[in-house]
Amino acid sequence: MGNANHKRLVIPGPVEVREEILQAQTQWMIGHRSTAFADLYGRIHSKLQTAFQTQNRVIMLGASGTGLWEGASRNCIRDDKKALHLVGGAFSERWAEISKANGKQIDVITVEWGQAHTAEMVADALQKESYDAVCVVHNETSTGVTNPIAAIGEVVKPYEDTLFLVDTVSGFLGAELRVDAWGIDFALTSSQKAFALPPGLAVASVSEKVLARAKQIPYRGYYFDLIEIAKVGDKNNTPSTPPISIMFAADKQLDDIMTEGVENRWARHLAMRQTTHEWADSRGFGVFADRPYASPTVTTVDNRVKNIDVDAMAKFMSGKNFSMDKGYGKIKGTTFRIAHMGDMQPETLDEVLTGLDEFIGA
Repeated sequence: MGNANHKRLVIPGPVEVREEILQAQTQWMIGHRSTAFADLYGRIHSKLQTAFQTQNRVIMLGASGTGLWEGASRNCIRDDKKALHLVGGAFSERWAEISKANGKQIDVITVEWGQAHTAEMVADALQKESYDAVCVVHNETSTGVTNPIAAIGEVVKPYEDTLFLVDTVSGFLGAELRVDAWGIDFALTSSQKAFALPPGLAVASVSEKVLARAKQIPYRGYYFDLIEIAKVGDKNNTPSTPPISIMFAADKQLDDIMTEGVENRWARHLAMRQTTHEWADSRGFGVFADRPYASPTVTTVDNRVKNIDVDAMAKFMSGKNFSMDKGYGKIKGTTFRIAHMGDMQPETLDEVLTGLDEFIGA
């Protein structure tokens, strides 16, 4: 970015943001009840529908993805019914905890960290119990696992009263996602990962089934009341004050994403995954995630055999102006993560891997 004091981010969020996207935030401020804002909202909405591969409405508001976890749980799970949470990492665990914190009844299918949930697991659960929703993380950032959302969606689809809720925070615009084709009712994400924007903007695609369910729930909360958000959103606005500067950046970023092409963007991420896996294997590390389900946006490198000092590694890479990850949660240190998401290009990834080679003496 032309600044020697800036450490380029190789962490899985917030990710590196290009200078022209940062500059897009410096436009003169506009009133969020103005025609200019409605025009901005409308432009972004249309482009987000393309990005999500959906005809559903898309909502956007100032929040993190965590807020939309709470919104999904409160608006989609009736108090006298249950939700099924698929848990296999730190963030899927947290979403399940948020449902419980909001007084919702849940069942959980738990897999070991590094493993994916299969459609067969979900099919078995749905045959045994009636659920208001199946809640799954598309791309588990802590473990580098991408769950088979398309296959799970096929299993959920015949159950008309069961909503399919997907957290795609670290998947959206980096890993393949087809909301309509895969039968996703609510796909939530936020701005600071493969979207490659600053933090602060949360977006979600919302089906009519979700809004019909929300109308059956009297206590949906206030800030994340999907009925109110959708009603005001249909007028190209938001109930509460939106993060206008980030939305200027999103408008510009989505133009650039459409120029690259969503499917080309997915392909670039897959290519960087391949490069990272080849490096990890050839240097004696390997990959923590079950290989068929390894994430296109973040590789969790298995450090259990080589056992390098991740603190020393991060310090060394900091000297090369890269900010590195040291693993997350209970696998911190025994793994470390290389984020290859957002606007990262293969040449930058090569620089990162060359620096890591210097550290390990490869």
